[in-house]
Amino acid sequence: MSDAGVYVSTNELVALEATARDLSFVQKARSHQQLAGRMQSAMRGRGLIFEELRDYLPGDDIRSIDWRVTARTSRPVVRVYSEEKERPALIIVDQRINMFFGSRRSMKSVTAAEAAMLCAWRILGSGDRVGGFVFGEGATSEVKPHRSRNAVIAFADRIAEKNKELRADAGSAASEQLDAVLETVSNIAHHDHLVVVISDFDGHTARTRDLLLRLSSRNDVVCILVYDPFLLELPKSGDIVVSGGGAQAELALRTTSVRTSIDAFARNRGRELRAWQSELGLAMLPISAAEETAPQLRRLLEQSSWRQRRR
Repeated sequence: MSDAGVYVSTNELVALEATARDLSFVQKARSHQQLAGRMQSAMRGRGLIFEELRDYLPGDDIRSIDWRVTARTSRPVVRVYSEEKERPALIIVDQRINMFFGSRRSMKSVTAAEAAMLCAWRILGSGDRVGGFVFGEGATSEVKPHRSRNAVIAFADRIAEKNKELRADAGSAASEQLDAVLETVSNIAHHDHLVVVISDFDGHTARTRDLLLRLSSRNDVVCILVYDPFLLELPKSGDIVVSGGGAQAELALRTTSVRTSIDAFARNRGRELRAWQSELGLAMLPISAAEETAPQLRRLLEQSSWRQRRR
């Protein structure tokens, strides 16, 4: 594996800008009205695009009453408009030690970094504010959402910094970090955000599921599940030595029972995480670290049956 597959630089992440331009990332309904803005929201209010006429209800703004129709029908009628809204985006990037693994092409940490920047450039290109959180074994780095290239480059800097801190002898992963950053995002993204979580979801718990459910009930949430296919394509002979940073263990892959147990663990974990898509109503997009990131992300976004939350 080349050095580029082990670590990633800010320059490499910035260079992904052109690649991201043709990604159809969470499509927005574009209006063909002459006075329409860039994005038509499902939320209704006082906007530019006429939606419908309906009977006046207690609490309606009296400025929305259509007096001509009211006079003609002898009952109060209001005009309802669709409201143009912007949607800030928060991208959460996992750079813990569990992501420092790759059997070919690149580490999962590098693939996560690439996916994060493809999303960030695409969101900025659509005119929305973008920021996010990068978490590893230590303090979490935050970049607040802004609509500027400088903000995206600053986000790339934070990712590259965390990526360079990864070492094989760093010890076991801080499993509580995933829930901690999701808790922080949940306290910020009260409603109408786009939240993209990029991780292998190592150490996920019932709390992880609850936090994602809370986020998805008020926001649009996309999970990008980064994985390495090694555990799904185990060799049928030979032994391997694995390490969690401290202790080591030898896996006798020539033994059918050992190989079957590892294979069942990997596949069951993948099925559990992908089941969140139907259970929680969010996208769970699997990205392999053994293949180019952009083509996978493009294909998954085009094929995904997931749709934006109706506000």
